[in-house]
Amino acid sequence: MAVNLTTNAIATITAGDVDSKPLVQVLDIKLIGNSQERYRLLLSDGVSSQHAMLATQLNDRVKTGRVKKGSVIQLIDYICSTVQNRKIIVVLNMETIMLDCELIGNCKVLPESDVSAQKALPNSNLQQSSRVNYGSMGAQMHSNNGQNFRPAVQPPYQPPPNYRNHGAIMKNEAPARIIPIAALNPYQGRWAIKARVTAKGDLRRYNNARGDGKVFSFDLLDSDGGEIRVTCFNTVVDRFYDVIEVGRVYLISKGSLKPAQKNFNHLKNEWEIFLEATSTVELCPHEDGSIPQQQFSFKPISEIENAENNSILDIIGIVISVNPSVPILRKNGMETQRRIVNLKDASGRSVELTLWGDFCNKEGQKLQEMVDSGFFPVLAVKAGKVSDFSGKSIGTISSTQLFINPDFPEAGGLRHWFDQVGRNVASLSISRDSVPGAPKNEIRKTVSQIKDEGLGRSDKPDWVTVRATITFIKTDTFCYTACPLKIAEDRQCNKKVTKSGTGRWQCDRCNQEFEECDYRFLLQVQIQDHTGLTWVTAFQEAGEEIVGFSAKELYLLKFELQDDAKFADMIRSRLFYQYLFRLKIKEELFGDEQRVKITVVKADKVDYTSESSYLLDLISKLHK
Repeated sequence: MAVNLTTNAIATITAGDVDSKPLVQVLDIKLIGNSQERYRLLLSDGVSSQHAMLATQLNDRVKTGRVKKGSVIQLIDYICSTVQNRKIIVVLNMETIMLDCELIGNCKVLPESDVSAQKALPNSNLQQSSRVNYGSMGAQMHSNNGQNFRPAVQPPYQPPPNYRNHGAIMKNEAPARIIPIAALNPYQGRWAIKARVTAKGDLRRYNNARGDGKVFSFDLLDSDGGEIRVTCFNTVVDRFYDVIEVGRVYLISKGSLKPAQKNFNHLKNEWEIFLEATSTVELCPHEDGSIPQQQFSFKPISEIENAENNSILDIIGIVISVNPSVPILRKNGMETQRRIVNLKDASGRSVELTLWGDFCNKEGQKLQEMVDSGFFPVLAVKAGKVSDFSGKSIGTISSTQLFINPDFPEAGGLRHWFDQVGRNVASLSISRDSVPGAPKNEIRKTVSQIKDEGLGRSDKPDWVTVRATITFIKTDTFCYTACPLKIAEDRQCNKKVTKSGTGRWQCDRCNQEFEECDYRFLLQVQIQDHTGLTWVTAFQEAGEEIVGFSAKELYLLKFELQDDAKFADMIRSRLFYQYLFRLKIKEELFGDEQRVKITVVKADKVDYTSESSYLLDLISKLHK
């Protein structure tokens, strides 16, 4: 089949006219990028060629072979940006017209900085600004949903005069055009976004090989529904932390875009803005009603059952119970608060929401007072984190927001359902797999069942409780020397340290030396029940629960005082006690061999009154 490429397509596009749908040929495809895959194309109109970047939502076209070298494609949606005086086409949507085709025409490369060639075109009306009407794009360009848009042609952007006390305004100091968040990409020149702050993270401090630092982030939402996270470090934190307020609208420009770190960023945007010394953040003095206060994507509680662990999502439900707030000791030794709230919705399921830290005393206390008074409020959760700790539950993180009895349609519909029928409808909890009388989230197993049922050999760890007796504790390597430095505001390094030639302790991760180190348990313990025995590993908190002393006390006794007899007596005194061991079971790679590792998460001495009640309830259940 013969095909004709669009005449002068490359020169027309680089001149700023992106309103046509030209046919071009792919001369070359290259995979670039380290943290994120991106494809660079070399496009030809038969006479000239030009480099283009493929939007990430189109990567599958290349991976599945629907676009290859020689393919003739039709550009449906695209923009042309100037980066460091070089033109580059960003392809947002396209169609393959002919998959395999011989080279068409006698192509030559159009210099990317050759503006004179563009001036030769009639009516090109070139300006540094693109002729794409970004204001009409909307959130349809969002890189994560793959939807398309049709940019409209408009006259070149003319910024309003700015007569501040800066003297004459240089050309490159003119205000950048406002574009939707969804249109942001690293291949644009100057830009500005107008958006509302929907969430603001806490100020966090960290320590790494480059020294101490501080960081905070905030989330933005614009009138087209686009969302993006903004991050500030060190001196930039000093400029903007007190300026940013949740709910206010700002005009932001002169930031840099980098790939979003999906481990920490739940927003549906492949990019993240980093503010710099030259960045500007201006508060908009007048409220913009076109920008929503918040954007939700609610999931029914029944769908959480199949959600991936650590995924971030929004839920809304009726609060049916609130537990008291209790103190919890974190692994880093710092104390925080925890409160359990139960939610139900019309899907026939209920779920536990775990509130941490300040959420317990603010929203948590208010919810408890409402439920205690007999009123069951609606609670919307923005950005809750899924946990599969024996069943599925939701937990708060630093970017979580809670809305009690919010004023929007989903809340009204849920309230109507609960008042009419939901109050008397039973719901099945997805947050626990237990028998009556057993502690929360407890699955009881015997030692033999760990092996017989192949626990820990799936993709996710198994969490079980075993009642067993300690029969042996290894004492040759019961603890290790650890780094005491903070690598975050609430996190300690804890990496193993060694003594340097100066007699001080040295941490390779932090690249620092210090006089005193920490001592952390690394116990190897043999446990046994009526079905068999197995080895388990107990780290710091669980080690202290088992031994009854700190790792430092035992270390000094054995290695500094060298009182082997007393040390042996202390270890022997912990044997043959019966515990309820909360175990995490997961297969891990040791060298070239896969082994099941059993870790003690918690070790509680058996309370025989509670244990008797548990067994009586179990017998009653089996009898029925």
